[in-house]
Amino acid sequence: MTTARADGVAGGKVRGSRGRVTTVLGRHPVGLILAAPYAVYLAVIFAYPFGFAVWMSFHDYFFAAPGAVVDTPFAGLDNYRAVVSDPAVRKSFWNILVFLVINVPLTTALALVLANALNRAVRARMFLRIAFYVPYVTASVAVVGVWMFLFNSGGLVNKVLGPLAPDPSWLVNETLAMPLIAIFVTWKQLGFFILLYLAALQNVPKELYEAASVDGASAWQRFWSVTVPAVRPATALVVILALITGGNLFTEPYLLTGGGGPNGASASPVLVMYQRGLQQGEPDFAAALGVLLVIGVLILSYLSRRFIERD
Repeated sequence: MTTARADGVAGGKVRGSRGRVTTVLGRHPVGLILAAPYAVYLAVIFAYPFGFAVWMSFHDYFFAAPGAVVDTPFAGLDNYRAVVSDPAVRKSFWNILVFLVINVPLTTALALVLANALNRAVRARMFLRIAFYVPYVTASVAVVGVWMFLFNSGGLVNKVLGPLAPDPSWLVNETLAMPLIAIFVTWKQLGFFILLYLAALQNVPKELYEAASVDGASAWQRFWSVTVPAVRPATALVVILALITGGNLFTEPYLLTGGGGPNGASASPVLVMYQRGLQQGEPDFAAALGVLLVIGVLILSYLSRRFIERD
């Protein structure tokens, strides 16, 4: 009896110890070990810089020579007040709102329609998939050069339009510069989002389409009633990634319009961060702007996911 009781107590301790290990490491600790390098990468590359940016945004911070010790007094919300009251910042957020209103719906709709078409047994399907994906993996500098050739004042598009060409031209037009950048980013990123939808469409049961066909549903009704609801999680992912892309917009206005021109009509918040933080030596202002931008993107992403995935 004593031996059995001792064995039971020991077994209980072992099970309790295993339970605590499972609680901390999960049922498959190997997975945690394999994920650890990426977790460290995220902490070093993203978490620490963002935390430092938050700290910087609440202090009077500026760049100094290596090894120099300078005071960084606490500034409270002064940097945030300066950001909110800056006309260039407000204009950049308006610009990015225009960008998102054009880019996000256009990207989502085109990616889903084209992925649905490519998912069917059409000729040259592999060629078309590669063709749509090539702009995404092509260097932005090279692609921007092609678009500048097409849309500058003496470009191919204006020559084709003739007297219908806008004046001022596309990239120097305060009204058209940001919409053109939104279309450019849509075209360049489209291949990636098509692949996301293609992966989602592979998991849609064919029986759903067959049942809809038996019920007399047209091609449009099958697309709207079967395809769109079935890929809703992928749509949420596409929208969130498109929002993040818009929030990070920098290269395109920097290269296409020479740094946010004309008159700041294509400047993005990240471009303003670069100009104020690096070119004008105000990293505390840029950090506060970056924190507000991150919060804005998180809010938009959360609301978009709740709206798309609602029952």
